[in-house]
Parts: sequence; structure tokens; C-alpha cells
Amino acid sequence: MSAITHVGLAVPDLDQAIDWYRKVFDFYILAGPFNFNAADENPSAMTLDLQGEELKKMRNVHLMSSGGVGIELFEFQDPTYYNESYSPHAGFFHICLVVDDLVGTIEKAVQYGGKQRSKIWNVNKGKPHYLVYAEDPFGHIIELYTRSTSEIYGNQ
Repeated sequence: MSAITHVGLAVPDLDQAIDWYRKVFDFYILAGPFNFNAADENPSAMTLDLQGEELKKMRNVHLMSSGGVGIELFEFQDPTYYNESYSPHAGFFHICLVVDDLVGTIEKAVQYGGKQRSKIWNVNKGKPHYLVYAEDPFGHIIELYTRSTSEIYGNQ
């Protein structure tokens, strides 16, 4: 058995990102924020093994949704990594969250600096199966559903 427990996202400002995900999606802080400074660590520290020896300084936090899926936010401070170019259609593309109030969530996302990227789409005519693409203030695409993936796409 496998299950997604969390998604890790790099952001340029950890405090701003925590605030945005809390206000828009009601995520709560599960653990952290943590500060990492390689100068204070043992050379065999787990963080250096996971992130690479070139990492000198970072902050991170684990946020959790009421549905049990988390987001781990990373602010890489030295080196920053944030301005690395990437292809938006290769590798990681978006995360998807189920929300109770699709329109209200989009309104909050925009109010706090995010964007609505698409129209609201009804996936299955006659059923309350809606989706929309949004974006956080840091450029991460967030797909919002009104129901679970299995309910929307199962038994079509």
C-alpha cells in the first residue's frame, strides 16, 4: 500500500508562505519552523545527506490539512535555488486539494496574493464535480476539487 503524506514546496519567504496556506486553506503548523545551518551541524547530518553538501542554510515547516495531507515548505537561504529555471511541463506540475467551498477558496487565494488560472469546470455534467486551477503567490499551481479524485473519475 502507498499513500501520499505530504508534498514539499520551495518558497522564497517561509513566513509569507505559512501565512498564505493558513489563511487560504486553513492548514495548521504541525512541526516547525525549523532552522538549519550547516556550520552548526555534524557533517553526516540527515539534512546534508538529503539536500546535498552545498546547502549551507535553510528553514522549513510542516503544515497539515484537516484531511490529513501535509505540505512541507522550504526556504533555501544559502544557496537560494529559488531563481533556477525549470520547465513547467516536465516533472512536478501541480498539487491538488479538495475544498468545501470552491468559489470562496478562489476568492481567498486571490485576496491574499494568489491567482485564479482557469475557469471553474464541471467535470461530470449533472454532478457536483468541479475543478479549477489556482496559483499561490510563489508560482505553484494548485488544482482545487470539490470531491475526491476517485469520486470524480471513478465509474465514468
